[in-house]
Amino acid sequence: MAMKILVVEDEPMLLMLAVDIVEEAGFEAVEARNADEAMVVLEGDEDISILWTDIDMPGSMNGLMLAATARNRWPPMEILIVSGMKRPASSDILDRGVFLPKPYDTHKITETLMRMAA
Repeated sequence: MAMKILVVEDEPMLLMLAVDIVEEAGFEAVEARNADEAMVVLEGDEDISILWTDIDMPGSMNGLMLAATARNRWPPMEILIVSGMKRPASSDILDRGVFLPKPYDTHKITETLMRMAA
């Protein structure tokens, strides 16, 4: 069974691209369009190992808050944070968390996911 990665992205084209990257890397992608959907998925699926989240999205919390909440509730979870709008301060990135800018560098993201999965 492939490792599951939850991809949280509100922009449909970027969500499709991210899912493609995850699946081409050999992982199973699970989708959410905002942090609220992501929390429902996380609470219902204990097999998710990596959270890939955009920072800016609609809903009750942004990607940084989602990442902190997920890490707090599921400490072993790996976190990949992405954004095309802002570069978070290093203090905003959790331990073992990784920030990558948009537009996506497919090779760099695949490399990062493989390292997180190892």
